Amino acid sequence: MAKTQDLKITDEQLNELQGLVTKINNAQMQLGQVESQKYDIIAALPALRKDLQEFQSKLEEEYGKVSINIQDGTIKQPEDESNQEN
Repeated sequence: MAKTQDLKITDEQLNELQGLVTKINNAQMQLGQVESQKYDIIAALPALRKDLQEFQSKLEEEYGKVSINIQDGTIKQPEDESNQEN
């Protein structure tokens, strides 16, 4: 029995096909990495919020109930307390 020659796509087509499949695989891998990072960040948020609350409590002990501008650190007294002083 004579062996028939296997049909093949051209080398150029094979390279393009392999390149596209590789790009899809890389995109899926990157997506998995992003999801993993997302999970880590979500898991870290409660501790970060707790740290912020603790620091805000320390500031409140030192300065009272004030508003602090996080850009320059200026302190503003609440409106109702400012009016009572005048």
